[in-house]
Amino acid sequence: MKLTLGFSPCPNDTFIFDALVNKKIDTEGFDFDVYLEDVQTLNRWALEGRLDVSKISYGVLPLVLDQYDYLSSGGALGKGVGPLLIARSPIPQENIPNCTIAIPGENTTAHLLFSQAFPKAKNKVFRVFNQIEEDVLSGKIDAGVIIHENRFTYQQKGLHKIIDLGDYWEQTTGLPIPLGGIVAKRSLGVRADQLGNLIRASVEYAFKHHHKQLSDYVKQYAQEMSEDVMRQHVDLYVNEYSIELGERGEQAITQLLKTFAEMSGSII
Repeated sequence: MKLTLGFSPCPNDTFIFDALVNKKIDTEGFDFDVYLEDVQTLNRWALEGRLDVSKISYGVLPLVLDQYDYLSSGGALGKGVGPLLIARSPIPQENIPNCTIAIPGENTTAHLLFSQAFPKAKNKVFRVFNQIEEDVLSGKIDAGVIIHENRFTYQQKGLHKIIDLGDYWEQTTGLPIPLGGIVAKRSLGVRADQLGNLIRASVEYAFKHHHKQLSDYVKQYAQEMSEDVMRQHVDLYVNEYSIELGERGEQAITQLLKTFAEMSGSII
């Protein structure tokens, strides 16, 4: 059975899906047409119902539950892994609602977490995540929310952290941060559970065979990163929740859905 599958070219996703899409494990009769896109594109495609299986931001999950269900493996949750709000120079947090803020996509977890921390902020512009640092540095915007490898590089460029939005979530909820997860079309029925098990096997394979030495597949799509940054990326975003959500992971997603409902007026 051939399915369309989308995930990002970021090291955490290629690390997770390498064994599955390259058939290093038994795929139990599944084949995949793979689409590697930035997460905001994948979010938009999920809203359109375009792919059978896809990585998404958990921030868009409430909007796609009519067509998709989330799987228990392959996601990114954890502590100390959330987006950061950064600027060229320190800005008092009480002034943030008056600033122009760049957000890495409208339907992203980063947008949800920013809106939770700053519900009165309305001057928001949406950018692809890897454009935000440069827009802050150039003065096009006052501050920006950064994710992924930019967490490791912003200080080298002289930028300042205003607030760790993930830490804000953790302190207010006591739960891990649900950043991104894997969804499958509800029309797949029991095959979705089978896919979830295969993704889990793919993650377990990666931890067993490539945790010390990253695979060529991971390096192929992260050519502009040093291997050290790739490793930091994987270590930060791939963990026990990527293998299985478990009770705490399920609680975090439930809380996110609740927060989305409460904050829907601010997420515009």
